[in-house]
Amino acid sequence: MQYVSLVAGILGMVSFSRPQDSLLALLGFLQDGGERLTHELPSQRAIRDEYDFVIVGAGSAGSVLASRLSEVGDWSVLLIEAGPGENLIMDIPMAAHYLQGFNINWDYRTKPSERYCLAFKNNQCRFPRGKVMGGSSVLNYMIYTRGNRRDYDRWAQLGNPGWSYADVLPYFRKLEHNVVPDADPAYAGKRGPLTISYPAYRTNVAKAFVAAAMAKGAPYVDYNGASQIGVSFIQSTTKDGKRDSTNAAYLYDLHGRTNLHVKKQSQVTKIVLDRATKRATGVRFYHAGKFYSVRARREVILSAGAIGSPHLLMLSGVGPAEHLRQHGIKPLVDLPVGYNFQDHTAAGGLTFLVNATQTMTHSHIFRLENLMQFQAHSRGPFTSIGGCETIAFYDSERPHDAGGWPDYELLQIGGTVAGDLTYEQNFNYKPDTFQRLYGDIRRRDQDGFTVFPLILRPRSRGRITLNSSNPFTYPIIEPNYFSDPYDLDISVRAIRKAIELSQAEPFRRYSARLLEIPMPGCENYLFDSDEYWKCFSRHATYTIYHHVGTCKMGPRSDRTAVVDARLRVHGVKGLRVIDASIMPEVPAGHTNGPTIMIAEKGADMIKEDWNELSRRR
Repeated sequence: MQYVSLVAGILGMVSFSRPQDSLLALLGFLQDGGERLTHELPSQRAIRDEYDFVIVGAGSAGSVLASRLSEVGDWSVLLIEAGPGENLIMDIPMAAHYLQGFNINWDYRTKPSERYCLAFKNNQCRFPRGKVMGGSSVLNYMIYTRGNRRDYDRWAQLGNPGWSYADVLPYFRKLEHNVVPDADPAYAGKRGPLTISYPAYRTNVAKAFVAAAMAKGAPYVDYNGASQIGVSFIQSTTKDGKRDSTNAAYLYDLHGRTNLHVKKQSQVTKIVLDRATKRATGVRFYHAGKFYSVRARREVILSAGAIGSPHLLMLSGVGPAEHLRQHGIKPLVDLPVGYNFQDHTAAGGLTFLVNATQTMTHSHIFRLENLMQFQAHSRGPFTSIGGCETIAFYDSERPHDAGGWPDYELLQIGGTVAGDLTYEQNFNYKPDTFQRLYGDIRRRDQDGFTVFPLILRPRSRGRITLNSSNPFTYPIIEPNYFSDPYDLDISVRAIRKAIELSQAEPFRRYSARLLEIPMPGCENYLFDSDEYWKCFSRHATYTIYHHVGTCKMGPRSDRTAVVDARLRVHGVKGLRVIDASIMPEVPAGHTNGPTIMIAEKGADMIKEDWNELSRRR
């Protein structure tokens, strides 16, 4: 069943007063059992007692590992995923912000704080994480960046040989099928499984943003090429106008690969560890009301993400010993699991209003003709990656260094936070706060755009801890945003740059102006003062979903490290962590691409360690 016929069927059954309600109904219809994509790998009804490799989590890393490890025909691989498969609605890039409301999202919340997330219900940020084949590559906004070469050189300097930019660049190129027409040919990968492209649809404000940044001295760059500093339309993980998840890119074509088994709707609750040998021997998981165990002959690989992987390690006895004892768990190896949490935040809702041009409001987007254009030609607003359009990287310490290391990013969105009803829920806004900020422009259906000023190299560090020894109880997430005042200083610099660009000549034709309604809770500060913007940042603390670092990679001599440079858990045999949690420091860019790179490199490390890579060459 195709997109248009699905929508037409729903429109024929129900009368809607608002256009976006039809899409919400469509989402519900598909989520409740609409047609699954025919390429989706089936879930194994019965699995073997033992496999060579058991991979926990089929997300951005796990899907890659399952594909690459099962290339070795003599190896048996089991991929276990807590969520379901993908469906048709997940193909639509513009539907990204709707996906958080369904059962493909772990939907975590941070611990209430008096220092951040203050504009949100119970002072908690909402942390969506993918619980579906493809993981967060299905839930995310499809922005593809590698980060900066210095990020990876820094990883190597921290005691991780093999992780410099020169070492990881081949793996970025290996994963990429880059069809961006002006990509730097010396850097872009062309033959990989994951398509990197420009989204087909752009608003006029996106074009004005690029022109404004260039008018203010930023070059137009391929930020995945030789230099990152500058402005660009976003490169995205989209193929022919549709989302290209790691599930679609790496697993869809593997129906004939009999040595790879997939078990969906199955939550791993514990890593089985032999205490005498300190070796991982398998996992225990929960499926359809029952617990099961499966053995791993060679290795267990955790790819459950920066929240899920440390949670499972601690539940299994690997983590801070005293903390585990407090929850009745006998420690096997005392490691700093859960520490070093890092994330990119943005002072959310930096809203600019415009005239004389159309932006992404629900009345402009959610029309049947737009969905028909998407279906017939893979064009139109439904190809927009959740409204994200352009991106600019700045090094505020070295503003004239074309080869700099950016400390903030400006991410331009082709609509306002008031432009769609889902944003209030997605960001967990207190209703009164949201109404005061955006109620009027929502009622008027006012055109505008948003800039997210991201802090790219934060110094603040948080922690994941156990809330209970019950595996179905979510862990405690304390991101500890702004514990280092440097991060607030960078936020203010980024906000001021965004305002500066909005006042540049390319925006004058649209009468662009900053929405000057004070953030509730910040009224005591002079609007547009540094102290006001710091207060604003503490209130509208938007996570950009770049959660990393909680199973830090580093040498055994590093007391903050959990895994070594080959991603093996210190002190435990047969157990690796391969996902975003191993990043020692968050890269200066969006983290989905680097996570896939880590999985590509990790797969080769496993093949090397088991003497298969050299045999295949």
